[in-house]
Amino acid sequence: MYRLFSWEHSYFSGKARAYLRYKAYHGALGEGFEDVFATREILERVLKPATGSQAVPQLLAPEGTWVQDSSEIIDFCEARHPQPPVIPAPATRPLQCLASYLVELLADEWMVVYAFWERWHYSLEGVEPNHERFNAQQWGPLLAPTGSGSERRAMARFLFEHVFGIKDPDNARIGVYAGIRDLGVHAGTRAAWEASHARLMEQLEAHFDQHDFLLGGRPSLGDFGLLGPLYAHLFRDAVPGFTLRTRYPLVAEWVERTNGTNALNARSYNQKLYDVDETGQLVAKCATSHAGEWLPDDAIPETLAPVLGVFFEEMWPVLASSMEVLAHYMESDACKKGAELPGKTFAATPGFEALQSDGGALTHEFRIGEVRDRRMVLPYQVWMLQRLSDALQACRATAEGEARVSELLDRFERGPELLELPKRLERCRVKKVQSRIFADV
Repeated sequence: MYRLFSWEHSYFSGKARAYLRYKAYHGALGEGFEDVFATREILERVLKPATGSQAVPQLLAPEGTWVQDSSEIIDFCEARHPQPPVIPAPATRPLQCLASYLVELLADEWMVVYAFWERWHYSLEGVEPNHERFNAQQWGPLLAPTGSGSERRAMARFLFEHVFGIKDPDNARIGVYAGIRDLGVHAGTRAAWEASHARLMEQLEAHFDQHDFLLGGRPSLGDFGLLGPLYAHLFRDAVPGFTLRTRYPLVAEWVERTNGTNALNARSYNQKLYDVDETGQLVAKCATSHAGEWLPDDAIPETLAPVLGVFFEEMWPVLASSMEVLAHYMESDACKKGAELPGKTFAATPGFEALQSDGGALTHEFRIGEVRDRRMVLPYQVWMLQRLSDALQACRATAEGEARVSELLDRFERGPELLELPKRLERCRVKKVQSRIFADV
């Protein structure tokens, strides 16, 4: 049996867990998987010795292989258990394949800002509405799993104050509040980020009015990526969860459907709907739209195009600039071939704060709405772009695929620039080893 080491309130655990739940439902994982709550003892005595990282999620395969990182967990399991696929085949469904990777990247590395800010802003003293008590209760069990409710909450509050910087968020040098600033969120940019978030939620609400999943009637890689921010932070956390349920109920319903549990009303992939025939017998039918399949003929739903537009209008310029800034740094005397770079984190990586904060060499100007500011460059995003580049090349491997991909990208002002991705990556390629990132050029 596979073992997933995770937390329920973890952004990327939600992505990996829902994926594994989907594969297990279809019998693709043999005996399935066990979801193991990663207490502090497990982090320190099991995960860190095995992979060098205490980050969750981490997957232990039956034969003892460890996989750290939600995208790698999916890639690893898809290679071993390809049926039913969650990634459309690039040879026959190049548009759906590309769209799924683009949404995954948008969800993983852009929506993280919305999710991160909403959780921690509404945990600050004096902010109303406030969900600090709930937030402390969900963090407490990993520190004191057998303690009373108040003991668990007290342990979490110690973490919030002494590690996350909750008592002095504007001046915190490490932790989540420093990370929020490093990602480009502060008083001057907050309204622009909130407007971006609302825009995307409205587009998703319109999409899920017509389609149960991103590509039709069953989930794809993009759905599981999107579940990361939407489940753990924007659905479970109390304040954004209220907003999601009351303003975007179709998105909330999709969260339950994709998570695959407590979803009877949501018409999930793991249930049937029933008609009653003339004799009073139940007659089963598929519960999800489009007979439980992706749209035929490699079609991209028209309602998904605005979501892809967010990627090209907001995120792609940041990624393009990040590649250029990282390439310049890697070509400088400050970085040797094979040197370690900042890793995947919600804040500047420990030891790299001078590079990723306060105008350091791995910061850059970005735009959100009409506001310009600075934020940190994340080499992990370049690793994700390398993964996207491989998928893009596979989607363009045939003349028909090339034509269809080009036609899709032409719909977006900066879409054709994605075709330059392999060339842009030549100067800033990175290598990922478990949770660590290294220069590879």
